[in-house]
Amino acid sequence: MKRSFFKIILQSLCGRRLQIQCWGVNIVGLLCVIEEEPIPNVKFSCSSTWRSISRTSETGSSDPSLQVGRNIGTELPLRGAPLPSDSQGTRRFSLEELVSATKNFSEINMIGVGKFGEVYKGLLHDGMIVAIKKRLGPPCQEFIEEVLYLSSVRHRHIVTLLGYCQESELQMLVYEYIPNGSVSSHLYGMVQDSSEKLEFKHRLSIALGAARGLAYLHSLNPPLLHREFTTKNVLVDENFIAKVADAGLRNLLNRIDPAGTSSQLAGDDDLFLDPEVRERGRFAEKSDVYSFGVFLFELLSGQEAVQSKHMEFNQSMAQWVQSHKDSNNIAAIVDPRLISSFTAESMGEFVNLAIHCLSPSGDRRPAMSYVVAELDGILEREINLTTVMGEGTPTVTLGSQLFTASR
Repeated sequence: MKRSFFKIILQSLCGRRLQIQCWGVNIVGLLCVIEEEPIPNVKFSCSSTWRSISRTSETGSSDPSLQVGRNIGTELPLRGAPLPSDSQGTRRFSLEELVSATKNFSEINMIGVGKFGEVYKGLLHDGMIVAIKKRLGPPCQEFIEEVLYLSSVRHRHIVTLLGYCQESELQMLVYEYIPNGSVSSHLYGMVQDSSEKLEFKHRLSIALGAARGLAYLHSLNPPLLHREFTTKNVLVDENFIAKVADAGLRNLLNRIDPAGTSSQLAGDDDLFLDPEVRERGRFAEKSDVYSFGVFLFELLSGQEAVQSKHMEFNQSMAQWVQSHKDSNNIAAIVDPRLISSFTAESMGEFVNLAIHCLSPSGDRRPAMSYVVAELDGILEREINLTTVMGEGTPTVTLGSQLFTASR
C-alpha cells in the first residue's frame, strides 16, 4: 500500500477525540492535555472541511464555544447531509437508560411542561443529574440533524444540550440540569424566599449573563435566533449564574412538526413577542432584543408582564414605561422589594435600556452586543456606587428617594 501524506492543522484541541476520514481510511487520534507548552502547529492536508472552534471569548471557560456555521466537517455534518450514528460530543441515550434515570418517568420526577413536552429530572448511572424533555414523535432524521447542530452550541450562559433519544415513538432531549430553576420562579413564582439573592445588583448580573448568552447566539454564522426568549427561559445555577434555555428549540420543532408550531406565535408569552413578528410573520435578531426588553421590565417590576394591565388601549409597553419615567414616577413600576438596594443613577440607565430594547421599530432597537456593553457598565457603576471600598458593605445611595418622592 502506498504511504499517503497529509498535512494536519491542529489548534489547541486538548483532551478531545478527533476522527478524520480521508480516502476511505479512518484515522483516530486522542489529543492529551498539555500542561505547560501549547500544542505546536502540525500541518497536514485532507479532503475534509473543518469547522472553526474557539474558546468562550467572554468567560475564559475551558468549554469550547463552537462557532457553528453551515460549513461543517466530519465532526458535525451539514444540515441535510448524511449523518453518522452519533456525533462527537453529542450523546445518544437509550430509552432504557432514561427510563431508569427518571424511575420510569414518574410523576415525582416531573419538573415542568414546556413547548417540547414534559420535563423530568433524571439521575444517570454515572451520577450526572440531567433534565429530560419528552414528547411523542415518530423517528425523524431532521430531529437528529437539529440535535447534532444545537448540541454543538456551547457557552457559559447557554444551557447545554447533552444528547438525545429517539425510540419507541418517543423523542427526548437531554440537557444539563440547572438547580435553581427559572428567574421567573424567583421573581413572582413559588420560590420567593430567595429575595436576598435578587437585589438590584443580582438582577443586573442575571440580565448581563442572559444578554451574553443571546449575544453569543447572534454572533454565530449564520445567527441562531432564540425566537422564544422569556423570563421562564432564563435559568440560574447554584451560583445564580444566568443561562439561556431552549436556544434553537423552536427551529427544531418547526422542522419536525411545522403544523404544530405554526399556531404558537401567541399565547401565555404573547407580550414577549415582537409586534413586527405579528405583522410580518418573520423573526429577526431584533425580535429577540424586543423579548429581552420585556425580560428587563420583569426584572425591574418583579411582576409578570401579562399582569401589567394598567397600560392604555394601544399603548406599547415602551410607551407605558416611558410615561412613568417622564412623570418622575418610576417608583410605580419598580419592585418594592428593591427599595434601598439600588442607586437612582443606575436604575435610570436600566430603565432607558429597557425602553430602547422595547422600541416598536426593530431598526431602532440595539444589537445584543450593545446591550451587553451597557449592562456591563451599569453593573460596574452600581457596584462602585453602593460598595464601601475595602469593606464590601452596601450603602443606600438615593435608591429609596424614588419611592419617597412619588408619595
